[in-house]
Amino acid sequence: MCSQCCLGDTAVILKVASVHLISYEQEEGGERLHENFLSDHQLGKKKYEAEYVSGWSGLRGFIRYCRFTHINLTVPVFQSPGSASFGMSVFNLGNAIMGSGILGLSYAMANTGIAMFVILLVAVAIFSLYSLRSVLLCSLVYEQLGYKAFGIPGKLAASCSITMQNFGAMASYLYIVKYELPIVIKAFLDSNDNSWYTNGDYLVLIVTMAIILPLSLLKNLGYLGYTSGFSLLCMVFFLIVVIYKKFQIPCQLPENFINITVNVSQPQVNTTDEECCKPKYFVFNSQTVYAVPILTFAFVCHPAILPMYEELKDRSRRKMQNVANVSFLGMFVMYLLAALFGYLTFNEAVEPELLHTYSKVYNFDVVLLIVRFAVLTAVTLTVPVVLFPIRTSVNQLLGASKEFSWPRHICITVALLVCVNILVIFVPTIRDIFGFIGASAAAMLIFILPSAFYIKLVKKESMKSVQKMGATLFLIVGFMVMIGSMALIIADWIHNAGSSGEHADGH
Repeated sequence: MCSQCCLGDTAVILKVASVHLISYEQEEGGERLHENFLSDHQLGKKKYEAEYVSGWSGLRGFIRYCRFTHINLTVPVFQSPGSASFGMSVFNLGNAIMGSGILGLSYAMANTGIAMFVILLVAVAIFSLYSLRSVLLCSLVYEQLGYKAFGIPGKLAASCSITMQNFGAMASYLYIVKYELPIVIKAFLDSNDNSWYTNGDYLVLIVTMAIILPLSLLKNLGYLGYTSGFSLLCMVFFLIVVIYKKFQIPCQLPENFINITVNVSQPQVNTTDEECCKPKYFVFNSQTVYAVPILTFAFVCHPAILPMYEELKDRSRRKMQNVANVSFLGMFVMYLLAALFGYLTFNEAVEPELLHTYSKVYNFDVVLLIVRFAVLTAVTLTVPVVLFPIRTSVNQLLGASKEFSWPRHICITVALLVCVNILVIFVPTIRDIFGFIGASAAAMLIFILPSAFYIKLVKKESMKSVQKMGATLFLIVGFMVMIGSMALIIADWIHNAGSSGEHADGH
């Protein structure tokens, strides 16, 4: 691994060809070395890119190599100092948590009621924090956790879950382009003309080919990492506007808007204006099954937790857990406020994508136009960053031992973008993306994989211990959430398909 070593009084110089390690932790009674082999590009990092090769990590790798081969080396072991402060780590983790899921939370509240939504939001947040703790205790990247616990099947399960989650994130970002860009263009043109240049399907293809594809073809997208921070700021601005608009939009919405929107999302409900203005605390209908998947989709950040842990200054598991606690508390407050004020504004008439619902009330509004433009810019620039780890995963699967190949690089990128565009064009609503990915990949990443890894890898605790019993219960709950949600969502799809067929025959 080391091509040259030079020990002096004050310096140790190492030339390292490839080092993938990192994690030292101070414990009571001494210092323990803990392996953490990180791949070149972390898979599944939502809006988070970093490189983990440094001189100190090379030194530790060389010392570890010498110890393994019984070479006597009287050089102290140095801990690689992280550069991220507590506050910056909280912000970075908030970036990883926050995504397009916030736009669907008002819809989830409309179909569960305020009280039930708060209960579910608290439960998912607590479960997510608990699973983060399990990942930190194992201190390995998700793919390596899967391999160490269950071999190749475990690694594939982790890799596929992360890839699906990122693919769903890409699809949700392009859905926002499909929904919002036509509204922005119509506002600038001051026209309601339904020409091809205001067709969402065409615009998604144009944005993909003109902006996303060229950026995605670059070998290194590190300079786009700042877009995650911009995206978070856009969502904060969006939240402020949602709260502000609640006090501007009257409860008595236009009758045709209420009828059309309610009939689309809840065809079995007959709603009057008076009922629409009264918030409900407990609701159960055919759309309630999407609530938990939407919430799990909104809270996934687990693949990014260990890369952030490695950059934390004076890192320890307790400190990283505190970072997670503060970040989740901040996101919990933002999610609750966005869902609550969005729901109170439109009540049962809220759409699966909250920002699009405002277009039914305002033909042109400067503040909302600024929000739309900022969100569109953020999500468009974020798609290449989210695509990057998926392509790396596929590339390693197809030819990990091969040198970089432009034809392979281009083919994988184009294939991924073609697939996600087909999904966005033909799947009718963003709700289906939130629901399916939240019920499958997000449930795996939050509930199932962390508990399974903890049960398998933490040998020092017996299965009768409180921790192992809790992890087992968590695993069972995860399977129940995933299987139950998927079954109900598929049943809803079948029911809607049957209803559409009946309406078509009737007309």
